[in-house]
Amino acid sequence: MMSRSYTNLLDLASGNFPVMGREKKRLPRVMTVAGVISELDDDQANSVTSDVPSSVVVDRVIIVANQLPVKAKRRPDNKGWSFSWDEDSLLLHIKDGLPDDMEVIYVGSLRVEVDSSEQDDVSQLLLERFKCVPAFLPPDILTRYYHGFCKQHLWPLFHYMIPYSASHGGRFDRSLWEAYVAANKIFSQKVIEVINPDDDYVWIHDYHLMVLPTFLRRRFNRLRMGFFLHSPFPSSEIYRTLPVREEILKALLNSDLIGFHTFDYARHFLSCCSRMLGLEYQSKRGYIGLEYYGRTVGIKIMPVGIHMGQIESVLKLADKDWRVGELKQQFEGKTVLLGVDDMDIFKGVDLKLLAMEQMLKQHPKWQGRAVLVQIANPARGKGKELEEIQAEMQATRKRINDTFGSPGYEPVVFIDRPVSLSERVAYYSVAECVVVTAVRDGMNLTPYEYIVCRQGISGSDSSLESSGGPRKSMLVVSEFIGCSPSLSGAIRVNPWNVEATAEAMNEAISMADAEKQLRHEKHYRYVSTHDVAYWSRSFFQDMERTCQDHFRRRCWGIGLSFGFRVVALDPNFRKLSIDAIVSAYSRSKSRAILLDYDGTVMPQTSINKKPSQEVISLINTLCSDVRNTVFVVSGRGRESLGKWFSPCKKLGIAAEHGYFMRWSEDKEWETCGQSNDFGWVQMAEPVMQLYTEATDGSSIEKKESALVWHHRDADPGFGSSQAKEMLDHLESVLANEPVAVKSGQFIVEVKPQGVSKGIVAEKIFTSMAEIGKQADFVLCIGDDRSDEDMFEIIGNAMNSGVLSANTSLFACTVGQKPSKAKYYLDDTTEVVIMLEALAEVSSPPLSTEIGSGSGSL
Repeated sequence: MMSRSYTNLLDLASGNFPVMGREKKRLPRVMTVAGVISELDDDQANSVTSDVPSSVVVDRVIIVANQLPVKAKRRPDNKGWSFSWDEDSLLLHIKDGLPDDMEVIYVGSLRVEVDSSEQDDVSQLLLERFKCVPAFLPPDILTRYYHGFCKQHLWPLFHYMIPYSASHGGRFDRSLWEAYVAANKIFSQKVIEVINPDDDYVWIHDYHLMVLPTFLRRRFNRLRMGFFLHSPFPSSEIYRTLPVREEILKALLNSDLIGFHTFDYARHFLSCCSRMLGLEYQSKRGYIGLEYYGRTVGIKIMPVGIHMGQIESVLKLADKDWRVGELKQQFEGKTVLLGVDDMDIFKGVDLKLLAMEQMLKQHPKWQGRAVLVQIANPARGKGKELEEIQAEMQATRKRINDTFGSPGYEPVVFIDRPVSLSERVAYYSVAECVVVTAVRDGMNLTPYEYIVCRQGISGSDSSLESSGGPRKSMLVVSEFIGCSPSLSGAIRVNPWNVEATAEAMNEAISMADAEKQLRHEKHYRYVSTHDVAYWSRSFFQDMERTCQDHFRRRCWGIGLSFGFRVVALDPNFRKLSIDAIVSAYSRSKSRAILLDYDGTVMPQTSINKKPSQEVISLINTLCSDVRNTVFVVSGRGRESLGKWFSPCKKLGIAAEHGYFMRWSEDKEWETCGQSNDFGWVQMAEPVMQLYTEATDGSSIEKKESALVWHHRDADPGFGSSQAKEMLDHLESVLANEPVAVKSGQFIVEVKPQGVSKGIVAEKIFTSMAEIGKQADFVLCIGDDRSDEDMFEIIGNAMNSGVLSANTSLFACTVGQKPSKAKYYLDDTTEVVIMLEALAEVSSPPLSTEIGSGSGSL
């Protein structure tokens, strides 16, 4: 019977992750944190982590994948199970690249269904003998998760197949997504059972488990976690059709390192993050990273390799040599082209057969001599499209053999059954060329295996050329597979161009032996050095590097559902305590209060930007205290700020980032720039106009002292590219002008030199000190990049003597994000609450001191 916890899967998809049905667990938990173990059974429990490293540090990695690297079969007496390692599993060979003393634990499902009454015993056996933790998925969840969401939605979409209609690709089925989430949660529970969150690394594999990082990050904020995608990642135009696109992206970003086989796949992922989440990547010293709420999510590009030892051990087998001899006799006098593919709709086997037919037509010399041996591994998926492809292949094969075949000659040999590695190696050894025409494939290691087999083992009779002749091989590979970029000596083809593929096949088998030898040597050097151990070592080293600051930073988990993310901040960065600031405020004698406007006292999302009566009243109360110098420091123009804050007679205003400045309403505006020459506008505006006309969605904002080009509403990729180009263009044009050209979030701004909020803050502090009112309390609040200049100046002002060493400094940013400020408040509401607290303890104005305060400066 299905557990009651699976009945409301909508809760899972909406983020109300319910506690799954509890079963009696016999697996030992490995923990270093204080508290009750049962906390881990409650998803609403706080993040489990420890600021103190564990007393016994054991380097360990937990590898999580859809399937465990073990084979299972029933015992002959039908009493229990027998297990053995699956030597063909990539996961099993990952440990070859890890440190020798590192323990590896595997978490995944089994290929067989185990009765619930046997699950505890099987779990215990696998953990003790294989260090494997099995995740048992209920049959209905398994069907909808694997055959449903994975194979009907993710697999086709990631291979560029868009569901145009119910009959072509099918419609999105939310119940399958809910099953996918439920299955990922079961995997997460199995990881939690054995994890030591302070010491363990977690490495998650492939598209089956793309939301698992969120489940684990919710529980362990500082967990060191990597994810590697073994399939292609589609372009943003394809990926954006997925209804749960943002949920999956945000879940992946809860990893510390995300790996892809090729730059193309990584580029598509980064484009999706840019277009859908507004995230831009940076490249530093060869490493690509995405800044995500204070965390740097690393992007790793490294194609996986083969296990050299496994291939070489097969090459030594005697039965292989016997099989090679048999095949050489079977294809004596023939030139063998070989295809080894899984039977699915993206492997392009049908296109390969058409190319073979075309080659025999265009080059009759190969009739009776060239043979295409196609090994088709059993299909892992199912569906109408696959059945149609299989029918087409059989029809094409029959047509080719009927047309060009003769007694003793069959142009296409089709092997539609499971083929062992040793037999596959035998076919590689006799093949003159391997042809891969997949229309989309994540990696495809067939060419790598072929190259190693053609090289053979030096000094062994099992070498390809026992006579001591040169090793040679040829490859015709689709340009749409992951291994194509690393095989520079292969003939790359567009498999949809059947004629070009046919010519490539002819060129490959007609090429001179010397050329084949050179290409083979080049490929073998790469394949033999970039094996699976090299790949896993490289990925793990990057994961270590990416996670090195985990325990130095303070982390908070915020957000609901798949919007959950961890904010990682410097340990000295903390929330502003109202009690602490009120206490310091009350003790002080001369105060400087600097307030940004948009995003600080006025919400960014507000359409009406005029300050509320509540804000006006608060500012007036603060200004009326003779010990206060209060300024609004904003990028807005002086006209709008002067009009909005006209009721605040004693308020100082710094407009356009400080180019215009006045100390109170009865004072004149001062110009603070180094130059009043605006001749540069005549040079900069035409350049901006040129880019505006060429960039749909962009606009120019003209200020009195500056020009700003906005591209927030433009295409993210094109807008960003145009902004970089414009920045270079303007810097070149205005090189001799007294201006600064800067880029910001969706803007490029040209403004006079010597204008910034930091300079405003420094001028205010200096002016106060000159009249004997050196500030002993400074409050500076802002929310964006321009306010960081103020925060930086505050620290420097104390060192330069503008502020005394005893000054109470409160540099505060709005929102939990990396900042030069030491404090934060979550939003504008909290800013107003804090200002209210300060207003309540402010001194009322005295009749003898009217005209002092801000205006007195």
